[in-house]
Amino acid sequence: MTTAATLLAAEEGANPLLPHTFELVVGIFSFFVVLFVVGKILVPRIQKTLAERTDAIEGGIKRAEEAQAEAQVLQQQYRDQLAEARHEAARLREEAREQAAQIKVELREEAQAEARRLVEAAHAQIEADRQAAFAQLRTEIGRLSTELAGRIVGESLEDEVRQSRIVDRFLDELESTPQAVR
Repeated sequence: MTTAATLLAAEEGANPLLPHTFELVVGIFSFFVVLFVVGKILVPRIQKTLAERTDAIEGGIKRAEEAQAEAQVLQQQYRDQLAEARHEAARLREEAREQAAQIKVELREEAQAEARRLVEAAHAQIEADRQAAFAQLRTEIGRLSTELAGRIVGESLEDEVRQSRIVDRFLDELESTPQAVR
């Protein structure tokens, strides 16, 4: 087959490497049309698209940097607020401890005052009970002593004035002796 193509080309007398003139003119014209279309229509659109993409990328980078800077500022603000909140919490805990200590002292003082009041009331009640018992005992001793004296003397000591004087004198003697029981 190669020999047939060589023979055919030799018969024509043309160089197979060189195109025909018509094909060369059409090819050059087509090349310039394509070059014109690409140069005037496609290249500006491609350059415009590339410029938009470049702007978008650079704008995106710039926006990302701005967002990162803003995020860092916000992060620092949050850290400051957190530190302030921790400080405030520590201050509140300390105030609560102080108030608790103060309340504890106040409650202790109130309890001691209440205990003193109760002890004083108990002492007063004991003294009142002792006085009442002493008065009751005095009356009972007087009644028993007049009854006993009446039996010893053999006469009735039912006269209240006389009975009262005898009982008072007896009790006064009893109180004046150092061995008196209280």
